[in-house]
Amino acid sequence: MPRKQLNIPCKMEHLSILNEAGEVDNDLEPDIPEDLLLKLYRAMLLGRRFDERMLSLQRQGRIGTFAPTSGQEASQVGSAAVLRPTDWMVPSFREAAAQIWRGAPMENIILYFGGYNEGGRIEDNSKDLPISVPVASQILHAVGLGWAVNYRKTDEVVMTFFGDGATSEGDFHEGMNFAGVYQTPVIFLCQNNHWAISVPRSKQTRSETLAQKALGYGIPGIQVDGNDILAVYAAAKEAVDRARSGGGPTMIECVTYRITMHTTADDPKRYRTDEEVEGWKKKDPLVRFEKYLTDKGVAAKDTFQALETEVKEDIQTAVDRAEELMKKLDDPLHMFEHAYAELPPSLKEQRAELAEELKGMHKEK
Repeated sequence: MPRKQLNIPCKMEHLSILNEAGEVDNDLEPDIPEDLLLKLYRAMLLGRRFDERMLSLQRQGRIGTFAPTSGQEASQVGSAAVLRPTDWMVPSFREAAAQIWRGAPMENIILYFGGYNEGGRIEDNSKDLPISVPVASQILHAVGLGWAVNYRKTDEVVMTFFGDGATSEGDFHEGMNFAGVYQTPVIFLCQNNHWAISVPRSKQTRSETLAQKALGYGIPGIQVDGNDILAVYAAAKEAVDRARSGGGPTMIECVTYRITMHTTADDPKRYRTDEEVEGWKKKDPLVRFEKYLTDKGVAAKDTFQALETEVKEDIQTAVDRAEELMKKLDDPLHMFEHAYAELPPSLKEQRAELAEELKGMHKEK
């Protein structure tokens, strides 16, 4: 039998609406109300300033290791903004800006990275899952939720976040295959920040894009400028509307960059150049969005200054609350709580021994 060409659709688009200079493509510009534009900007600014404050707290030894988000605010806020409160958000470990948008108290995030599991508590009636540190594991949770949505015949959608490194994990491929087969209403939001810790994207895959990986599973995929909040918002809205109407999953690759380290336990200078970082700083999502709002007449210099003051006050309030909670929770005996309805004899003995030791330490002071 002769060879023949198979007719396999391989359409792949890249979407950019707001360029690096803050200039907008009027034909592609999404119709976003001015009050929402300002809300989006404020959320991005809050995410950036909160990230900077968290880094300061970590360097002072007031919290532990965390994963900074600076540079990726547009990818997170622009996508999370199209979700309803009744939709599900399934984060990885670098979605602080999206978590705050969805209502997570900043003091909880500070508590969590301060080593207090109480900070991981999900607010009542929230449909956000806790952060997931094992890479790509949350993708399976997301498609499971999507399957349940189909089973219950509701109009909820699920959005899960992950990085470029996650696309090299088996969980990603299993999740995508499941979503494609069962047409689950899941949006796979990949923040391609170019580095999986110290492994560059070029050493992870030969694919020209990460978004094209969706095509192998019969899922629409699109690549967007992840530092362009208008492009992220437009692509996410299209994907969410499709999922909600029964059109199944979508993968969105947001091409972005983490300006700082993978985590605060990491030294990025060992594997990437200052020139590379400086080049991406010129593509700052916050700067270009600010210019867009100014050119559009939505905000002026005094508006941005007022928002700076406002978000810094909110952050300080959250830090104060977190540190007050830490004082109340700073009792080593808490480790024995909530594991058993009734402590077994061995743990009762260990608890008593530790209590006596702590008493002795207090006396020495």
